[in-house]
Amino acid sequence: MGIAVLSSKRSKDPNTAVGSCIVGSDNRILSLGYNGMPIGCSDDEFPWEREGGSLDTKYFYVCHAELNAILNYNGGPLQGARIYTTLFPCNECTKSIIQKGIKEVIYGSDKYADTDSVIAAKRMMDAAGVVYRQYERSGKEVILEL
Repeated sequence: MGIAVLSSKRSKDPNTAVGSCIVGSDNRILSLGYNGMPIGCSDDEFPWEREGGSLDTKYFYVCHAELNAILNYNGGPLQGARIYTTLFPCNECTKSIIQKGIKEVIYGSDKYADTDSVIAAKRMMDAAGVVYRQYERSGKEVILEL
């Protein structure tokens, strides 16, 4: 989870910076992702607003951390992998998680638990046999000075 949190620091989203880390069955890091604009779409030219007209908010443009981690992976199959993510995945990212064969989701926050998107995500994970659980904080602290 620490790597997912560190990855979230790359996000330019001023409201919800999310990071994800996919690991294999041996706990080896396979891929990372954070929520941001697609390659070639400037973080400074596309909107980060949460409210307004559809084309004036971030929602049509941002690629979520979980999907970015999946798309960033250039190895073999992800069957049986786990994904650590700082925020419970939305329904769209959940579809990709299921399709790629990821079998466990470990999340930091579930602050949108009551939204239709997360309710749908949990229904799909339950149906597909994807286990999800909240990360249990260990109290460890990592300090980086760069």
